[in-house]
Amino acid sequence: MLQFGRARAILRMEPVFLGGRAMEQQTFFEQDAAAPLAARLRPRTLDEIVGQRHLLGEGKVLRRLIEDDHISSMIFWGPPGVGKTTLARIIANRTKAAFIDFSAVTSGIKEIRAVMQQADDNRRYGEKTIVFVDEIHRFNKAQQDAFLPFVEKGSIILIGATTENPSFEINGALLSRCKVFVLQALSADDLEGLLRRALSDPRGFGGQQIRLEDPELLHLIAVFANGDARSALSTLEMVVLNGEMAADGSVTVTRETLEQCTSKKSLLYDKNGEEHYNLISALHKSMRNSDPDAAVYWLARMLEAGEDPLYVARRLTRFASEDVGLADPHALEIAVAVYQACHLIGMPECSVHLTQAVVYLSLAPKSNALYVAYEQAKKDALRQLAEPVPLVIRNAPTSLMAELNYGKGYQYAHDTQEKLTNMQCLPDSLLGREYYVPTEQGVEGRFKARLAQIKQWKKEHKAPKQGK
Repeated sequence: MLQFGRARAILRMEPVFLGGRAMEQQTFFEQDAAAPLAARLRPRTLDEIVGQRHLLGEGKVLRRLIEDDHISSMIFWGPPGVGKTTLARIIANRTKAAFIDFSAVTSGIKEIRAVMQQADDNRRYGEKTIVFVDEIHRFNKAQQDAFLPFVEKGSIILIGATTENPSFEINGALLSRCKVFVLQALSADDLEGLLRRALSDPRGFGGQQIRLEDPELLHLIAVFANGDARSALSTLEMVVLNGEMAADGSVTVTRETLEQCTSKKSLLYDKNGEEHYNLISALHKSMRNSDPDAAVYWLARMLEAGEDPLYVARRLTRFASEDVGLADPHALEIAVAVYQACHLIGMPECSVHLTQAVVYLSLAPKSNALYVAYEQAKKDALRQLAEPVPLVIRNAPTSLMAELNYGKGYQYAHDTQEKLTNMQCLPDSLLGREYYVPTEQGVEGRFKARLAQIKQWKKEHKAPKQGK
């Protein structure tokens, strides 16, 4: 059983027992000279945190809560490397509550219940317990549910950190009891300032003489990091360690060294996370807006980040009917052909096939008439699921069904010169309802004209109302 005690074991140098074995617990801010640069430069105060001024600026709500030690259950949501864990550690350093650090990767329900019991004991002695859960989205529903009763009765204050949209990944009941704070990706200017501090801070390279051959190198590293402070510091550390060392111990960092250390950009992308949906949405909406340049860019973002080309191809077939439809009936044929091509040869060769489809769909005339038709019909179908099929269009495979007038009065359209009949096919309650309303876009104008002819003929040859 985990033995945390009533004191802040997570913040003190005291043994923590796990499965009967004593483990040395380090303080949050204890520094190790061999630790990575990002760990050595981890902010120790709110003022050292880079960015997040909308939350941590003077007078902002989160800063006030931390400074006044009025912490309530909260979720920190933001991309990697923006300070979610750092904020939790600063809270741990300032709070008067017991502080327990959890990992969603290594902790199960048994460990959760043990800690919750300890928190209950703390509450009886009048002491608050803050539980920090890193990567809380990795907890399944059962694990998240284990926290809920203790959050509800105030045994713990829960602080969760996640890179995923809490609306999708956190149980609604738990989420409703937490305040969500959105941390933003750091700007290139923020990161450049952080890198300059790393070169001068004694915890970083302040004790060394580092010379940058090109003054733009820090800016390039900041841009490369894509809003991630940890990535920026790791890249700086890599280029310094691989720099040219002179006899006097000074290190020169060249553009060539940087290029070698950043040969392939790490793209911010999770095929199962929010960014996955953000990018496919960007692709879809760029094509809908007839912007082939933007569409090809978002396509490249997805493919180069490792997205399954067949997933993209499937979405293109959907787009071909939803947004192009009968304005260009060939759009669906091309989309299906591209899917087959992707299936046959895969990446990287199939990227050109997907590009062909994306450009074609972007430039094709647009009509959402088919999508609107189905959505309108769906509403009526759901409201009237018990609506009987008119007798005239029912099949009569047995003599009994024929005796009950199934199919009586049915008119076979191919037997007529016009290939049209005035037979009623909609239920009585929906007579006159129109779902498909064609546009004038592209080829769909022909369908619109044909539909007008059909409706005019039926108006002129209106049949008496059919019985059921």
